[in-house]
Amino acid sequence: MIRKKKLVTAFCLGIVFAGAILHTGGLIKGNKVVFPGLPEIGEAFLRLICDSSTWQKIGVTLLHVAEALAISAVLGIIIGLAEGISEWIYSFFRPLMILIRSIPMIVLVIVIMSLISYRAVPVTAASVALLPLFSEAVYEGCRSLDQELIDVYRMNGGLSMKVAIHVYIPLVSGYLKQSFINAAGMGLKVAVSAEYLVQIRDSLGKAIYNSGYFSEYAEIYAYALIMILLVLTITSIPELILKHGAFRWKKQGGIWTDHTKNYRK
Repeated sequence: MIRKKKLVTAFCLGIVFAGAILHTGGLIKGNKVVFPGLPEIGEAFLRLICDSSTWQKIGVTLLHVAEALAISAVLGIIIGLAEGISEWIYSFFRPLMILIRSIPMIVLVIVIMSLISYRAVPVTAASVALLPLFSEAVYEGCRSLDQELIDVYRMNGGLSMKVAIHVYIPLVSGYLKQSFINAAGMGLKVAVSAEYLVQIRDSLGKAIYNSGYFSEYAEIYAYALIMILLVLTITSIPELILKHGAFRWKKQGGIWTDHTKNYRK
């Protein structure tokens, strides 16, 4: 508990430090419009939080992020399991995953904009960008599993949907948790960037565009603070799931047990 309080304190001090950098930049540059002070940002933040339309925009953006996380997680788990089981499949998908990870985010969004309806761009762009995070996490998790345990299940019937659900996925859940934490922040950035470019109504991306258009830079920083809080909220979900028992597993005597111990062919 004491350690957690220290981390929260450090995080709050980090926010103040970031604000101090902006304030110092404003003093050096002599332009408080582009570099507003902490009071101006705080005032804008409180005004936005108290505005019901802001929560509507947050809801639209969070829906885009949730849909993208769900799509990329499902596809990533399927591809990652296949890659973990077959090196040929891993080599087959490797160029595509390298391409997705290497291509600049803005280029990815623009390419997708030219292919599909603008309304579907935020979800599609975020799903594609997050796919390598989940697939590579599952692949690494599969490669780190106890090979003797995997051989036992293969001898008892080979790979099946039941084995994948009750054996592989629980055992790689730790890797999935970390990939989810990484994907939440990245997914929010990609979704907001896509909303900004395609002008999705009632979204955070559109709101940031409007604030920039009218030179309301304090609002832009306030929206950035809102996005930070959203990322913290989203990334706390895996911790809550694990705390209440979902995908809970442990290693005893060199063998992973819990979900797997109840598995029957």
